[in-house]
Amino acid sequence: MSLELLLQVLLSGLLMGMIYALMASGLSLIFGLMDVVNFAHGEFLMVAMYLMFGLVVLTGLDPLLLWPIVTVCLFAFGAAVYLGVVRHALRAKTNRGMVQVFTTFGLGLVLMGLAQSLLSPDYRSIGDSWIGGKSVSLLGIYLPLPQLVGGIASIATFSIIWLMITRTDFGKALEATREDAGAVALVGINKDLIFTLGWGGGAALVGLAGSIIAIFFYVYPSVGTSFILIAFVTVALGGFGSIYGALAAGVIVGVVEAFSAVLLSPALKSLGVYAVYLAVVVLRPRGLFGSM
Repeated sequence: MSLELLLQVLLSGLLMGMIYALMASGLSLIFGLMDVVNFAHGEFLMVAMYLMFGLVVLTGLDPLLLWPIVTVCLFAFGAAVYLGVVRHALRAKTNRGMVQVFTTFGLGLVLMGLAQSLLSPDYRSIGDSWIGGKSVSLLGIYLPLPQLVGGIASIATFSIIWLMITRTDFGKALEATREDAGAVALVGINKDLIFTLGWGGGAALVGLAGSIIAIFFYVYPSVGTSFILIAFVTVALGGFGSIYGALAAGVIVGVVEAFSAVLLSPALKSLGVYAVYLAVVVLRPRGLFGSM
């Protein structure tokens, strides 16, 4: 493998890994906040991609201009899912864990079924856009422009998350709720409000990831299943509940996947990712940055 090809694969994997990290961070945020695994996370991604596609068709605007709208809409959608569905599941007196699992899993099936019945199972794609189908050359290395912009957006998003957690009262309330959800009421923190905003924030993160992915990937009802396993592997690899672990693990997953596609074949690109994940599970079950 030449140095040029090595750098090409490395940078391509790095950029895609940043998008994986963005997608997985929403899942990690919800788990770290509530110890709830959102099995409808892939369908949240699907909703974001369909929303982006629909807005492009309806408005004729470029996807880059619609990212904020999709992100805000997914925030509202995530908050509504918590208030309308998840909050009631958390009140279960027996088999609480199983109730949560089947609630989010069932929600995912409902969302996928609605997409198939209302929007048809056809594959759709966004046509011409400012960055779609384009690439940039960097010292002879060609980088896909959507992934490059997505990687930059991911870095900016994680920087905002860091600032929010370390510099704002909401971030402190979020961290306190993550540490001990039962005791925060004693200091005047509304746990239910934090959970609502947490679900909204988690959905907003996957909404931004879906907005990016929709530019270069097909949109169809089961598109979430193409990414959800990668999201779960990323979260588990980084450590459940660790947002910054999701960032590091996303980069690892993206790079390993890229090299696997070159060294093995594109059809086996996930094999290397799962091999790394299994090795981490055996050697460090709580993940690279987990504390469980």
